[in-house]
Amino acid sequence: MALRKDLLKNRWFWIIALIGLILDQLTKTIVLQTFPEVGDTIPLWNSVFHFTYVQNTGAAFSIFTDGVHWLRWLSLFVSLGLMALAWFGDRLNMWEQLGYGFILSGAMGNGVDRFLFGYVVDFLDFRLINFPVFNIADVCINIGIACLLLNIVFYERLSGKNSD
Repeated sequence: MALRKDLLKNRWFWIIALIGLILDQLTKTIVLQTFPEVGDTIPLWNSVFHFTYVQNTGAAFSIFTDGVHWLRWLSLFVSLGLMALAWFGDRLNMWEQLGYGFILSGAMGNGVDRFLFGYVVDFLDFRLINFPVFNIADVCINIGIACLLLNIVFYERLSGKNSD
């Protein structure tokens, strides 16, 4: 009974993390099966948005290129830390559950790639502003950060909590 109670206290965290991970890995599998070579691209809106297969051996925006060896462990430790927070910590409010859940799904999604392939599969190519190619895991991490920022700005103000 305690196991079920521990899981349910932050259920949205676990649901978001699982859905995000599944979507990330599903889309990456489709890319790997659809694009035979790195650099292959399909324009969805020519010169604006393409699906382009890229292998990223670094972190966001391709920083720390060839840092996959330590980045895989960073992804693992972040994932384990977030799971421990949700499992052993107090009940998180909704924005925290969503934020940490999205961040976990992104960390696990890119971590799985780093452990399996030695690189992260990126494919979302927003060319209108020459943005680096990214993936669903990256989107999840950014949504998670936005949720946590919204929590800081709105939830704590509305609930009367003071962050001093």
